Amino acid sequence: MSEEQKIRIDKTLTGKILDIGGGGEGVISRVYRQQVTAIDTCQEELDEAPDVCAKLLMDATSLSFDECTFDHVTAFYSLMYMFREEQKKAIQEVYRVLKQGGTFHIWDAVIPSAYPVPFNIDLEVDAAGTIVHTTYGIVKRDTQNMELFMEMCRETGLVLSEKSSCNSQFYLRFFKCTP
Repeated sequence: MSEEQKIRIDKTLTGKILDIGGGGEGVISRVYRQQVTAIDTCQEELDEAPDVCAKLLMDATSLSFDECTFDHVTAFYSLMYMFREEQKKAIQEVYRVLKQGGTFHIWDAVIPSAYPVPFNIDLEVDAAGTIVHTTYGIVKRDTQNMELFMEMCRETGLVLSEKSSCNSQFYLRFFKCTP
């Protein structure tokens, strides 16, 4: 069993937040509550998430929101569940629904291999004072790293404003420039 990785998320964002893959533990909605619209492709995951935000059954590769709807978009260990083409489409949709000057936040893991042996990461998340212990895991042939998402976001038009990594996890923040 791997050592549990620690993450702390403080409440720093204002405005409307779209949380991609916000079902299950609902980490972002635990911090930001009514500011969040959590989407997930699995109704059971949405049902498990705390009832503190709007929850919608929706695919991040085809968002039903108007352009420039959200101040922020978050993806907390959710892009890892998408194949490469889905990740690209989801990031394009993030760009579309973000307001000018809005930010996109990615927390995820470096995945050197997830096939045939599954990849798992154990987390202890301090969600603004609420401690959540969880494990995220996948089986897929795609690998991923921080640089991959930096490139996909850059190609979409998002500008990197912060990056950090520790062990096998990373955090990236991008913003949507005004043209």
